[in-house]
Amino acid sequence: MYPSKGIVADTPDGCATIQMDVNRLEKWAVRNLMKINNKKCTVLHLGHKSPRHQYMLGATQMENSLTEKDLGVLVDTNLTMHQQRAFVVNKTNGILGCIKKRIASRWKEVILPLYLAMVKPHVESCVQFWALQFKRDMNVWKRNQRRATKMMRGLEHLPYEERLTGTVQPGEKQAQGDLKSVYKYLKGGCKQDKARPFSVLLSDRTRGSGCRQKYRRYPLNIR
Repeated sequence: MYPSKGIVADTPDGCATIQMDVNRLEKWAVRNLMKINNKKCTVLHLGHKSPRHQYMLGATQMENSLTEKDLGVLVDTNLTMHQQRAFVVNKTNGILGCIKKRIASRWKEVILPLYLAMVKPHVESCVQFWALQFKRDMNVWKRNQRRATKMMRGLEHLPYEERLTGTVQPGEKQAQGDLKSVYKYLKGGCKQDKARPFSVLLSDRTRGSGCRQKYRRYPLNIR
């Protein structure tokens, strides 16, 4: 049983195709004596122009959802990362609070290893997908980083940028992942990707690499 792959359900035919896939899934479960939990089956409509079609799972209408978790990342109907950012900030704030209450020492040699082992994995998990893009999200995240660096003795009176040097270094894994992805696209490693997120402008100029990236805006369905 293989469902349809990569279709856009913005027309009645597209919605009917998805409904057919759901019906095939329900029949497959019945044939294999399996029961689907209808409460865990929801529909996430993406984009403002979605027809908001109501899908049926057997005799039950599937409920609409505003946010769903996919591979550990919260995704909403607008494909923004506000919910994921809030989840990570709350999670890391709770861990930092436990460290502050349970650990008496405030020396960098004690707090920094705890941060790297217990907090940073939550910050860097799937960061290439949910990278912060809006100023309000970045401001909330910076407050989280300030709290972590202020816990280290000797750094609490330094400016924020100086406290980051040699400590948490936010965005390090994200920048590395972005560079790898760009290099892979430019070298033709993603030939099956029809979105073509990068357009290269070749040039005969001797200064530089001889090619430039063409800037353009992307519609919602390419994200």
